[in-house]
Amino acid sequence: MMKYYLGIDIGTGESKGVLIDSGCRVVCSATCSHETHNPRPGWFEHDAERVWWGDFCKLFRELLARSGIESTSIGCVGLSALGCDCVPVDDECRALAPAILYGIDARSQPQIDILLSTYGEAGVREMIGHDPCSSDIAPKVMWFYDNMPEVAAKAAKFLTASSYLCAKLTGRFCIDRYLAEDFLPMYNRDTWEVDKGGCKGFCRPDQMAEVMRATDIAGAVTMRAAEETGLAPGTPVLVGTGDSGAEAISTGVAVPGDMMVQMGSSCYFIYLSDRMVEDARLWPGTFIIPGTYGICAGTNTAGTLTKWVRDQFYRDALLDERAGGPNAFEIMAREAADVSPGADGLVCLPYFAGERTPLNDPAARGVLFGLTVGHTRGHVARAAIEGIAFTVAAHVDILEREHGLVINRLMAVGGGTKNPVWLQAVADACGKQVRTARVTIGACFGDALMAALACGECASWDELVQRVGEGGVIEPDPVVHKLYQTRRSVFDELYQRNRDLMHALGNGFG
Repeated sequence: MMKYYLGIDIGTGESKGVLIDSGCRVVCSATCSHETHNPRPGWFEHDAERVWWGDFCKLFRELLARSGIESTSIGCVGLSALGCDCVPVDDECRALAPAILYGIDARSQPQIDILLSTYGEAGVREMIGHDPCSSDIAPKVMWFYDNMPEVAAKAAKFLTASSYLCAKLTGRFCIDRYLAEDFLPMYNRDTWEVDKGGCKGFCRPDQMAEVMRATDIAGAVTMRAAEETGLAPGTPVLVGTGDSGAEAISTGVAVPGDMMVQMGSSCYFIYLSDRMVEDARLWPGTFIIPGTYGICAGTNTAGTLTKWVRDQFYRDALLDERAGGPNAFEIMAREAADVSPGADGLVCLPYFAGERTPLNDPAARGVLFGLTVGHTRGHVARAAIEGIAFTVAAHVDILEREHGLVINRLMAVGGGTKNPVWLQAVADACGKQVRTARVTIGACFGDALMAALACGECASWDELVQRVGEGGVIEPDPVVHKLYQTRRSVFDELYQRNRDLMHALGNGFG
């Protein structure tokens, strides 16, 4: 009987699922959207049961219906979800509170401040391996204990989204090494055992999930999960991982020197190395592939900023789209393309939700600088795209100029790859070729590939990468690159000169 492999990824605003065959070819895919709750400034939440589990069940049933494949033909389930999030659950994996999302949620800044005042900057860096930021899960756990003490005390485990899904499917509480990095110092990075001393001041050691590899089989689909999802009981399920790691696998980023730029709601970066590279501004750690290290980083806005521009400046186009007209994003991209590189002197700082790397500043704010009466909404769209591209280039500079690392391949993936202006801006800002993957579905494809690998359909990671293949190549324009280098100096200085003023406004993340 032909076997098929399922991959499902839960994202910030939408979730995706895919079925592939034993040759790693896409058979069927599906997408569904969901809301992200923003109850207060700086707070971003998901209802784990309704969004994470609900989307998983909905997507698999849709894939079955559309493909005509029997559930008994599913050889293995691969899964991923947004990382650096935190949800307390009981011993039956029922969420006890809304899940705190990744770095876009800055509510734990007071807990970060407590850690800094208690241990000092150097001490905290030693604990977690980098400058503390809103992506760290230890301060999120502290937040639950400080603000919802009864819930925190009752929690059987503190989980990420992928750990939650795995537990719902198999009944086993586990997490992969790639995401366990976000829980430091509560795990021992050398042994991947729960660090009882590291848990002190954060949570009980028994509230931590066991650490496994992303491609390990955690268990099998339970009868209860089978009834809710439509999967066959006993179907193998992988431990799972974070969406960005799975997305990197989906592009074929697998060897040192490869770098992924994930252009989604936010930007996320993974540079692969054969050694650990220490940089407190970034998030160096273990990668999914054994023996490989990932220097990770992430911004807070990318697609969320282009969406803001669309919603605020292209309302007419959005109304036309809802009435059956052309896509509003395509209109925005066309108008941005009509504006010359450099946006006629308009510069955008894209820190509309604070910023993660390399600034690690939740109080950073967005800026449109240089506005004149000659600027149009197309200029705003262009400047926003260029601002995002400059943040990509800033990370490339840190890796190459400051650490002497070589970027052999820059692979772009995510919804932003549908925007040719954005792709070209990244290539021009970095002065590098930008490549796209042959299959652009994203993380869910990486999940399905790992499921196939775990079941022996691919003999090795090398064989898996060969099956992925590449799509297109975007060449940088050297003239525009030179212009962008000049703009970058303004871009960088604009934040430095206004940082204190941004903080003086008050971060409003009480």
